Amino acid sequence: MKKILLSTALTFASATFAVAEGELQLYNWGNYTSPELLAKFEAETGIKVTVTDYDSNDTALAKIEAGGHGFDLVVPSANYVPVYREKGLVQELDLSRLPNHENIAPEWMTVAWDEGREWSVPWQWGSTAFSVNTKVYSGDINTTAIFLDVPDELKGKINVLPEMMDAITLATFYFGGEACSEDLEVMKKVRDALIAAKPDWIAMDYGATENMTNNNWAASMNWSGSSMRIRLANPDVVYAYPREGFIMWMDSVMLLQDAKNVDEAYKFLDFIMQPENAAMISAFARYANGIAGSEPFMPEDMKTAPEVVIPEEFRSAGHFLPTCSEKSREYMTAIWTDLMK
Repeated sequence: MKKILLSTALTFASATFAVAEGELQLYNWGNYTSPELLAKFEAETGIKVTVTDYDSNDTALAKIEAGGHGFDLVVPSANYVPVYREKGLVQELDLSRLPNHENIAPEWMTVAWDEGREWSVPWQWGSTAFSVNTKVYSGDINTTAIFLDVPDELKGKINVLPEMMDAITLATFYFGGEACSEDLEVMKKVRDALIAAKPDWIAMDYGATENMTNNNWAASMNWSGSSMRIRLANPDVVYAYPREGFIMWMDSVMLLQDAKNVDEAYKFLDFIMQPENAAMISAFARYANGIAGSEPFMPEDMKTAPEVVIPEEFRSAGHFLPTCSEKSREYMTAIWTDLMK
């Protein structure tokens, strides 16, 4: 969910590494894979990893479904894990080949989208809400009204991620609905509010990290890790937790059914479940991970960061997204189509 789209493909290699024992094709969100992690993996295994970026779950799913992609591993969000399984796009994991599987933290082992972690292993988790420059706007930021009823100080200065499910879900929470709602009356309110608010937005773009750091935007719908990156460069920026509800997510790595480099994929999956390596992933993208024992290796500034450690008063407002029904997706697609006109 979360990330600024980088180059289409990045290959990490070095002439000083051991002769490659193989290669691996990782399909992942942009600006989400630690170069240091890949360098370490190649140094230890001789396996060269090529990362291809995508910008949304739907983009990745469509690419995988089309076939002929050449990828071995993909990193979908929690609510898409069952979709990959139902469509037969991924393999059940052979846990005997993953000794570090026992490092998965208990709270991330028994999850609704993959009970027992037999199909996926944790990558990172975080939330989707808003980043706000408090030097520009000093009012209440912990509300979804920040983008649905834009304050005067933020009009023409707030960006919205071009993420259909995230934007519509945040608006649905605002009107008292649930994620993946099939309530037609609620969805009509969502549609009308989004269309009415759009003229007050500056853009619908993924570039929050750069544009808020540089003060080009004063606010943005955003992911927690991106917001932490911004705050470290621009201390005026605060991550807001809408009391009406915000989105929780976890991205997990899955082995594709048509993977060509299966042995290499298992080595990588086991590698990222080592605590120090999981912490390396988090240190780069600034999101929490699901591996027990990684805490001592985490950067000090992440251990108490409000973007990582959700303040107690807001925790009950965070919700993981379910896998939406066909009807709810039809409603969202219709709303999104109207919003994009």
